Amino acid sequence: MDDQQTDDELETGTSTETDTTDTAPAENGATDPATATTRSKHPRTGTIALLGYCIESIEAAQRLGYDFVVVVPPGYQETLENDGIRALTWNFELINEKSHELAQNLGALDVRLAVPLYEETVEWAGALNARFFDDPRIFNRAWLFRDKAMMKRKAQMSGIRVGVFEEVDSRAGVRRFFERVNRAQGVLDDEKPHAIHMKPTSAAGSVGHRMIRALSDLDEVPDTDFPCMVESHLDGQEFSCEVFVHKGKIRFLNINEYIHLGHSQLLPPTPKLEALRPKIRAAVEELIAAFGIRYGVLHPEYFLDERGELNFGEVANRIPGGHIFELIQRAYGFDPFAAQIICSDPETTEDELREFFPDEVTGVKGHAGNLLVYPRKDWVTELAIPAELEAEPYFLKHSLFEPVHQKVASREGYGNHYGKIDFLGDDADRLRSVLLRFEEVDYYV
Repeated sequence: MDDQQTDDELETGTSTETDTTDTAPAENGATDPATATTRSKHPRTGTIALLGYCIESIEAAQRLGYDFVVVVPPGYQETLENDGIRALTWNFELINEKSHELAQNLGALDVRLAVPLYEETVEWAGALNARFFDDPRIFNRAWLFRDKAMMKRKAQMSGIRVGVFEEVDSRAGVRRFFERVNRAQGVLDDEKPHAIHMKPTSAAGSVGHRMIRALSDLDEVPDTDFPCMVESHLDGQEFSCEVFVHKGKIRFLNINEYIHLGHSQLLPPTPKLEALRPKIRAAVEELIAAFGIRYGVLHPEYFLDERGELNFGEVANRIPGGHIFELIQRAYGFDPFAAQIICSDPETTEDELREFFPDEVTGVKGHAGNLLVYPRKDWVTELAIPAELEAEPYFLKHSLFEPVHQKVASREGYGNHYGKIDFLGDDADRLRSVLLRFEEVDYYV
């Protein structure tokens, strides 16, 4: 995610936007839960399809006792089948006259439900579930998640606060929007203009996002960035929610506080933001009603302005980036990958949901945070972990690696980071200070 971006998305640089969740001893009285969960005692019928490659979701489906098939991009099927996992190969980026074959292939396997694991599978899950449940509106709703301009328009039509936005197909369109925004803001010729944002309408999270601070920035925009959406800049504290929904009701609401978008975050949030949980819940319920959401996981992002008002950024319908699910598991002790599956399944019972989720406030085992580390130089030679980090009581572990190549690759959205540093503690304000302090360290020299 970026200054304005909503992605999503703190991107991890992988298709699934997840990493392997391992465990480590907890410190400071906060518990880091084991990832293993017992096999579900609840009966399952039929077969479900997991769309995308995510190890944690596959393992969760196994523990939950589902009969499932994994639909993966080219290159993954053989590995999965060697591990005894049923898989099909499908190119989610290609839509043509043969696209209906996926539904036929899954129908032959008695599949009754499709679960999207990452951005490019959301509309496919919508199309499949529309067939499985004989409800074409499911597909229409899925498209709202994949087209940012349509998403904003639907929110605006439903009375949800959003920034000013437009769809444009040229630099001239961006220039006109930039000038109109600054005229409306009353910016004088000798004053710094208000920035706007350019975003692809269908890319995941922050991928392809550009911030236009001056008209000269348009010189660097390639023709391939059009058409796109442009929008005004929203000031304030940005945060995301990870919302597990079943039968249109919120079953668990996580609030993830971005400290610096794309770099640092923590959950549950610091007390100031946590105090707004009832207001945030009401805003999410409004979003669920507006978009007609019945099942699955939502990942909306909001901006909290100086007056305490919430402005909607955007929303995704898949596993969030930035290793947020890993943080949730560490902070609350339940498996969010399993939670996505059972909340996507209409057959999940109320008893199972009550047993699965802890209380959002009293069920906290600790505050979890991470830093997504990216080199600050164009060329690096080695990894340098400071002794101060290892001595920090809230430090848990890191996944930083020695650079394979000296030339640092360009960053795509907020992906391609060189690993992360995990923290865990019992004081959210202190954790925030720790994250800010270690965010200033240059870990690659």
